[in-house]
Amino acid sequence: MKSIIQIILLLQSMCMATAFAPTFNRFAPPSTSQLRLRDDDMTEEERAIAVDKATKAMTAFSNTYIKNTDTKYCSDKSIPAVVIKGLAEHKVSLGAPLCPCRFYDDKEKEAKDGFWNCPCVPMRERHECHCMLFLTEDNDFVGEDTTISYEEVIEKSGGML
Repeated sequence: MKSIIQIILLLQSMCMATAFAPTFNRFAPPSTSQLRLRDDDMTEEERAIAVDKATKAMTAFSNTYIKNTDTKYCSDKSIPAVVIKGLAEHKVSLGAPLCPCRFYDDKEKEAKDGFWNCPCVPMRERHECHCMLFLTEDNDFVGEDTTISYEEVIEKSGGML
């Protein structure tokens, strides 16, 4: 049981580290798309409102997608909470729910390409969610829950808003 908890904590920290990691290659000049994000002109208050609204929308989307794909959330609900929060952040800053669990050289380009926008192509085609947001019954970490509330997302993602 201890090793399962360690794996979950490792996955959670990986999601957090890449969700908010800067997206630049220190050996190349930044592209124009890396210099200007959708939320650049927002005040702190406007951004907080936008992220709150996007978090509610991504929570509702996740609950609906779980139901439609016969998948479930991870037994440790802090995992889907952090992923949903990262998707909401990307929805506000990039205009698309880009997977927060991957590293990208150019997040805006990836968001426009759409391959890693949630639900990503591997999830849509093979039911493979490397973020552990949508789990199939054969996954060792699958829980029983098929819903998560907005309040749970906020609480279990560390209250980040």
